[in-house]
Amino acid sequence: MQELITKQLDRSLATLARVRAEEAIHTTLLNAAKAIAASMKTGGKLLVAGNGGSAADAQHIVAEFVARLNTNRPALPAIALTTDTSILTAIGNDFSYDTVFERQIEALGNPGDVFLGISTSGNARNLVRAMEMCRQKGVQTFGLLGNQGGAVAPLSDFAVIVPSNITMHIQESHLALEHILCLLVERFYFGEDFDNLPKYLAE
Repeated sequence: MQELITKQLDRSLATLARVRAEEAIHTTLLNAAKAIAASMKTGGKLLVAGNGGSAADAQHIVAEFVARLNTNRPALPAIALTTDTSILTAIGNDFSYDTVFERQIEALGNPGDVFLGISTSGNARNLVRAMEMCRQKGVQTFGLLGNQGGAVAPLSDFAVIVPSNITMHIQESHLALEHILCLLVERFYFGEDFDNLPKYLAE
């Protein structure tokens, strides 16, 4: 069992090391963060969605924007499209589960907003349809993906693809990148004043 623990940690670290080594991932993350900050500065918002563990990620990153990550600063506008069970079950029952995010973007998305779709496979049909609705609504798209990017990648204005085909290791890298994304957006949004804001220290 000790060997299993070590092996899994090594595999997780190896995936993160590949992410760290890919400059294209860094550049895309920077550009996506700039776009999100610019949207928020002009009254836009970040919409986030995913399935399963990626749904939990969507809620996690939105909490970082609306509450805080490491620094006490004004709340930033972000919405997880995975949380309203009445909306999700109504759309799933009356239409199709494939449309649960598409319909919400139709209702809530505005030109200049940014949609972040999180998928380890890149092939979630409801995210593909959400990305297609974003095109109609003038919403910018960011795919945080795995494997080879799947069908979501070509629909994304920004696509970060973790170089792995193992779901749990993709998810581990996704979480690290989501935290970095929040840090970058904070700095692009608040500029030089950000470093003067009070830091949160866990007790």
